[in-house]
Amino acid sequence: MELNNLKPGEGSRHASKRVGRGIGSGLGKTAGRGHKGQKSRSGGFHKVGFEGGQMPLQRRLPKRGFVSLTAHRNVEVRLSELNNLPVEDVDLLVLKQAGIISLTALSAKVILSGELHRKISLNGVSATKGAKAAIEVLGGSVSDPVSVK
Repeated sequence: MELNNLKPGEGSRHASKRVGRGIGSGLGKTAGRGHKGQKSRSGGFHKVGFEGGQMPLQRRLPKRGFVSLTAHRNVEVRLSELNNLPVEDVDLLVLKQAGIISLTALSAKVILSGELHRKISLNGVSATKGAKAAIEVLGGSVSDPVSVK
């Protein structure tokens, strides 16, 4: 078998309709387009959603909802990821430099996932209740991210 010998399976493809080839073909004269009007002309079509000048459905319905442009820039950090950091004071810049969070991140939140084995203090990084408790058990601290700028 060679690529130049490949053919579709027997009966898998229909012959295309040859329109405008005389009255005997059944698709002569108007070639299946009907009589007159915009859709009978070549290039005569309208944009998707056009309803003949009537206010289209997508404009009749009210706008609804909101998609936040910054939601994906608020990231979560697992508690276990903080073990490998070289410093004890952890803030947003330290997390970015360590490659734990994206450089475009606006905020971070530590979640209770995995275990922490050393004392750390969070500055400007929020934490869940469970993560905060786990940090404080080891003698660490969590400062309020709103007060730190």
